[in-house]
Amino acid sequence: MRFLPGLICLLPLLSPLAHAELIDDVNDRGELRIALEANTPPFNYKDDGDQLTGFEVELGQLIASELDVRADFIVTDEGDLLQGVESGKYDVALNHIALTPELKDRFDFSEPYGKVDAQLLAKKDEQPRPMVLVQALTDAKPKASPPVEMAIPFQKGNPAFQASLASAMQRIKADGRLAALTEKWFTAQTTENLK
Repeated sequence: MRFLPGLICLLPLLSPLAHAELIDDVNDRGELRIALEANTPPFNYKDDGDQLTGFEVELGQLIASELDVRADFIVTDEGDLLQGVESGKYDVALNHIALTPELKDRFDFSEPYGKVDAQLLAKKDEQPRPMVLVQALTDAKPKASPPVEMAIPFQKGNPAFQASLASAMQRIKADGRLAALTEKWFTAQTTENLK
C-alpha cells in the first residue's frame, strides 16, 4: 500500500482532461493559427500584390476577432493541411473542407458556413480543363451531385473551443456578416466575371 499515495497523485496527470484545452492555447498565444492553401479563388488566394485575400481569409479574420485574438494565416499544401490540424501544428483549417463522415471520425467541426458545388472547386495553379458532358443515347439524364457543406475542422476533444467557435459563428451569421461575405465573394464575383 506504499504506492497508493503516489498513484493517487498521478491519476490527474493520466486523465484526458489534463491536456490543455485548445481555447486556452489560442488565448495564451493571442492568435488563432489558420491553415489554408491560398490557391483557390474566391475562397483563399494571393492577389497581385501577394496579399492573402478571399472569402475564407475574411471569414477567418472575423472568427479570430470574435474570439478576441488575431488571425495567423499559415499557407501550406494539401498534404500538410489536415495532418497539421490533427497534430496540433495548426488550430483550424479554413480551406473549403467538405463535412464528410470520414473526416468526422478524425476531427470535430464547426457548424457549416456554406455549401458549394463540388465540381466548381479547382486550384488556382491548375490549368483550366475543358468540361465535356457525354450523355448516352438514352432517356437517362446525368445526375447532378448535391452541394457539399463546408465546415472548419479542429482537433477532437476540445469542447470549450468548440463552444467558443460555435458562439463566434452564430454571432457572425446572426448579424448578417456571413451573408455579406457570401454576397461579396460569390454573387458579386460571378456577376463581375459575366461582364
